[in-house]
Amino acid sequence: MTGTYDPGLNLIYWGTGNPHPVLAGIGRVGANLYTCSIVALNADTGKLAWYYQPSPHDTHDWDAVETPVLFDAEFHGRIRKLLAQASRNGYFFLLDRATGEHLLTASFVPMDWAAGLDSKGQPIPNKAKEPQLDGALVEAYEEGATNWMAPSFDPDTKLFYVNAQQGFTLYYLALNAGGKPEGHQGGAASPLWSQALLVAIDYQTGKIRWTRNEEEGAAHPGILTTAGRLLITGDVSGNLLILDPRNGRTLWHVYAGGLLGSSPMTYELDGRQYILTGVDSVLYAWALPHKP
Repeated sequence: MTGTYDPGLNLIYWGTGNPHPVLAGIGRVGANLYTCSIVALNADTGKLAWYYQPSPHDTHDWDAVETPVLFDAEFHGRIRKLLAQASRNGYFFLLDRATGEHLLTASFVPMDWAAGLDSKGQPIPNKAKEPQLDGALVEAYEEGATNWMAPSFDPDTKLFYVNAQQGFTLYYLALNAGGKPEGHQGGAASPLWSQALLVAIDYQTGKIRWTRNEEEGAAHPGILTTAGRLLITGDVSGNLLILDPRNGRTLWHVYAGGLLGSSPMTYELDGRQYILTGVDSVLYAWALPHKP
């Protein structure tokens, strides 16, 4: 699970994991409450303050452990304490983090596993796209539309950025002789094709402001946005990138010999600003040329 703490509200926000068996909904009818959910816990008592379930009755391994991003900003003419999450299920969710009120749901990659949204903005599973004995072709990448890699919100551009995946996967149901799901998964997922992309989402409308399409394949780079109007991340080809967060234009790039599988960070030392990136097992510290 991934957690974020708000000291002002004294709440810890968690994303929770899957129901089991992961891919087989047989024997666990209903929403499977508190699985694949965003929950707010009182930091002193551990008591539940509120919850929201992005994937009721999950059958595709769409856990909700993706990083929740906290920020205060205007929504429909009112400054609110917000929580935003780009979920593994392919939907962007915006909530009021003080109350748990649902404000917005919008898709950020092409997909067809859901038949629509309910009155709470929760996806309604499409039964025809649940794992089948003879397989179900789903427009979705097997690992999900995003994963553990950290997204970022830029208060200057008012955009939420996430590295994402789109693709197609065959989902299978596996039953034993007694008609019960086999093993931890209860089925299998066979990815057929995937493409990486970086998506910039308008948090107030859910509309995609710009997209940076990459090569085929998958990668897991995190994102850092800075007050100096930079977006720092990596791509599926192993390039470290500095982009203009307003439009995705490439400002600088370099191949560092591997994939960025973590999040960039920045720090200042002796008056000089550095950017730190972890590429495979190597840490790189980058800085502008020093002026004497």
